[in-house]
Amino acid sequence: MAYAVPLWPQPTVAVAGGDPFPVRRIYCVGRNYAAHAREMGADPDREPPFFFAKPADAVVADGATVPYPPQTKNLHHEIELVVAIGKAGADIPVESALEHVYGYAVGLDLTRRDLQNAAKKEGKPWDMGKGFDASAPCGTIRRAADIGHPDKGAVTLTVNGELRQKGDLNDLIWSVAETISYLSGLVELKPGDLIYTGTPEGVGPVVTGDRLEGAVEGVGTLAITIG
Repeated sequence: MAYAVPLWPQPTVAVAGGDPFPVRRIYCVGRNYAAHAREMGADPDREPPFFFAKPADAVVADGATVPYPPQTKNLHHEIELVVAIGKAGADIPVESALEHVYGYAVGLDLTRRDLQNAAKKEGKPWDMGKGFDASAPCGTIRRAADIGHPDKGAVTLTVNGELRQKGDLNDLIWSVAETISYLSGLVELKPGDLIYTGTPEGVGPVVTGDRLEGAVEGVGTLAITIG
């Protein structure tokens, strides 16, 4: 088929021992750890989850150098468990939600915090604080068939070897199954979707030259350099 402009490459994420995972959409859960909600000045009570999106081609591979983005002086790190969807579904019951998971990875939700905060203050959308180029680094996906469905384990991030973030998957306000179920009531989930499940406390700024190394126990690791 011919196209009016050149067709862009399909964004993908590596899969341990398998073919690359094609990325369709990226959904991110906001404030899904109580301690992080508090540090952002929000009420950590268990309100319904809310979501924002990043473009599929914001994915960056493990080991990459990520350019410091324009129009910000306050780029923040947010380490997260990423869920890769392998089976389509809408209005998915919590009890069967994990059947739709292909696998898991470690991800970073990079955030232009100054742009996000300015947009919040003015009641405007904060897409450009979250959905910019190279804002979604993602490590290698490990299949659920190989590692199961982790519901506890340390979530950590170091910057230049210094521990910045530390939490545990069992601190998630909304579990992976609950998140999938709720999100699938808003949109139909399809194979190729990624869900960034939220970050623990300790988010903070990074600068050019910083080395970020994240890990989720039982899932894997992710390392990038800010270029």
